Amino acid sequence: MSIRTLLFISCLTFFFFSRIAVAGSCNTSPINPITDVGWQNMFPISIGGVVEMGNLGQDAVNSEPMSPVCTCNNGTIPKIGLSVSFWEPARLIDTVSSPYCMMPIGTQMNSGGLQGKLGGSYKNQNGHGKLFQQLHYYIFPVLAILDMYTDLPCIEYDREFDVAMLTEVLPTWNDDLMAMIVNPEAVLFANPAAALACAADATATIVGKPINSLYWCMGGWGSTYPLAGSITATDYVEGNAALAARGIYLMGRTGLLQEFSPNGCSRYYAPIWNKDRYRLQMTRPVVDSNAKFIGKPGLLWTQNKHPLVGKDNFSWLMFRKVNCCVSAY
Repeated sequence: MSIRTLLFISCLTFFFFSRIAVAGSCNTSPINPITDVGWQNMFPISIGGVVEMGNLGQDAVNSEPMSPVCTCNNGTIPKIGLSVSFWEPARLIDTVSSPYCMMPIGTQMNSGGLQGKLGGSYKNQNGHGKLFQQLHYYIFPVLAILDMYTDLPCIEYDREFDVAMLTEVLPTWNDDLMAMIVNPEAVLFANPAAALACAADATATIVGKPINSLYWCMGGWGSTYPLAGSITATDYVEGNAALAARGIYLMGRTGLLQEFSPNGCSRYYAPIWNKDRYRLQMTRPVVDSNAKFIGKPGLLWTQNKHPLVGKDNFSWLMFRKVNCCVSAY
């Protein structure tokens, strides 16, 4: 076991024992990078443009075609290698009603008396629900933490567990109007025609992957706009999944989201996301081992995912599609 892994486990142990003194509903065990990760979600793994392991039906059928041999011209001498693709567990996203509830480490930070102002809420009247949650976005390179696939150049071995975003300190997340001022393009999609187009995206997620060109849609989960913590949701679990997906899009709009190029030679910043390159696996309040494409209707998967009253804090593991050009030099 590496020193990196020992330090990570030590930190988790420290926070596990320290959380006992914390009051409130943020009461959960730290995430276990071994048992809480649905490792089957890394499949299918394609080597040389051929699906070698884990043919998972729709996902394998809809995988983009890859050339067996890749060529990268990033340096003076072109690099020739073998094309590899898989799904990497890389980020954690909290959607919590308890402000500053850090789900991965099982503790709650001091909210400084702002508990009531920043707390989550959910109202459902006559089948019309309105949900508000805070969001935390973590750098969580599981493969690097566990020292797996150490020979692949595409894994972020230079990154450690870190907090990238806390919406409690983000004014636009807590105010819909301010969010629209900062992201005025939201006005373009606040009309029936744009909403109707999302029906096609929702249908696509039932039979396969979401439609990337409809970037303002999240399938059956609603719209990506406004980039704030409130969303219309009749299904509580689905609404939290939608906010987690909105967090991914928000990271792209703030210049903090990177995607892998199709040839596997580089990564690029993605202010407009490609939705089919992300899947979400629920890890709290219950562990759902199957990751879902963004927008898959909750009617197909949310049953028994919110078993206890008061467990209003969720955590999601984001799997992202990795394209890698592996060379011997």
